[in-house]
Amino acid sequence: MFRGCRILAKKKAIINIQNVVATATLGQDLDLDSIVRVFPGVEYRPERFPGLVYRLKKPKTATLIFRSGKMVCTGAKSERQSRKAVMKVVDELKRNGIVIAGNPAIQTQNIVASVVLGGSIDIEKTAYSMKGTMYEPEQFPGLIYRMEDPKVVVLLFASGNLVCVGAKKEEEIPRAIATLQKTLEEKDLIHYE
Repeated sequence: MFRGCRILAKKKAIINIQNVVATATLGQDLDLDSIVRVFPGVEYRPERFPGLVYRLKKPKTATLIFRSGKMVCTGAKSERQSRKAVMKVVDELKRNGIVIAGNPAIQTQNIVASVVLGGSIDIEKTAYSMKGTMYEPEQFPGLIYRMEDPKVVVLLFASGNLVCVGAKKEEEIPRAIATLQKTLEEKDLIHYE
């Protein structure tokens, strides 16, 4: 998990990964009713939602399991932790008689990180100075910035707090934040206390 990143900037950004969403494909159909019988603690209400919710305490995650053998794991704080959670669910299913052939194909879909830059951002000036931005203060107090490389979306707030979404790899986040912070500094859009 990132607790900061290496940036040659006036202030070091503090980055914390809040959520990693990963998908997994087992390549086979599953009998969700059998899983409910073996694991009475899972949540399954097919009349409301077609998936079963399998929660783990360590790592603290929730994995949606579908009849198609597809899984969605949320709540992990790193890519490694999301893989570990999926494998733990699969291993527990196998150990309890649910037949699963092979290993799941796991893929990170989205990483959400919170960032503290340690300075205040002139949001209105940023909206006019940078391409790829959208700012409608009567709808939402933050500026939405769509970055091309890496392909992420960053929500910027006047406080200097950011939310970075859409990364597929952890290393994309510090790279995106370093690039953004450098641009904000060069355009004199951020002021450090």
